[in-house]
Amino acid sequence: MGLTIFLIGLLYVVFIGILIAVGVQLVTVLFIAAIVLFCQYYFSDKIALYSMGAKIVTREQAPELHAIVDRLVALADMPKPQVAIANIDIPNAFATGRSPRASVVCATTGLLRRLDPQETEAVLAHELSHVAHKDVAVMTIASFIGMVAGFLTRIALWSGMFMGGGESRGNNNSNNNAALMELAVVVVSALIYAISFLLTRALSRYRELSADRSGAILIGRPSLLASALVKVSGEISRIPTRDLRSASAFNAFYFAPALTQGVSLGNIMSTHPTLEKRLEQLSKLEEQLNRPS
Repeated sequence: MGLTIFLIGLLYVVFIGILIAVGVQLVTVLFIAAIVLFCQYYFSDKIALYSMGAKIVTREQAPELHAIVDRLVALADMPKPQVAIANIDIPNAFATGRSPRASVVCATTGLLRRLDPQETEAVLAHELSHVAHKDVAVMTIASFIGMVAGFLTRIALWSGMFMGGGESRGNNNSNNNAALMELAVVVVSALIYAISFLLTRALSRYRELSADRSGAILIGRPSLLASALVKVSGEISRIPTRDLRSASAFNAFYFAPALTQGVSLGNIMSTHPTLEKRLEQLSKLEEQLNRPS
């Protein structure tokens, strides 16, 4: 995870250095990207709840779910987030929010119906780990350079940089040089976007493994989280593909992705590690915790 963050930071430096070298005016692009990311960061909980059709529930409306969250935040010594339920059959959960004091943890009705209370607790321990580690803030900052690169590429294409219209013939050489420079900016921006995309996906997978580990340690039973993972993954495979595709846009939020692939090159684009890798880590952790001292 540390190496991935270092590479993302290095990408920032290289990209900004290249843009300054070719004379690109960064102020407007950076300003727009900063506003978008600020809104994404500051309103992440509201955006996620609205997009998922989730509702905040009171202790009276969901006493068992609140009791689970109460126990976990007491164990973790952290502020209690808002508790929400999404009325969808896909068994999953997510947590979001800019800080532990401004966060929300949500379970779907499909998850609550399929898992027993102990497995539900294991899943929510994983989600609360994301909150405690401020993963929303980390991923927002990590995605900033990719957003800037994406904006530059789109602005270049939308503005018709390569049309060269309205210039006199006497300026052909300067026009050609400008067009080549603009083309170089687009190519570099697209390349930086692609690298940033892969690095942020890798960081997301590492943070999922970290949340698995810390959530399992919090409850002291990695096997419960492994059982929940197997159940959720198996049940998701029975959900109609049409419903899964409509939910897959929120994979980065979920405990387990709505759509998964087998072990393949496509895994480098996934927001989550493979089920096998997560189960292997939990199995080793179970052995460590149960090993006689």
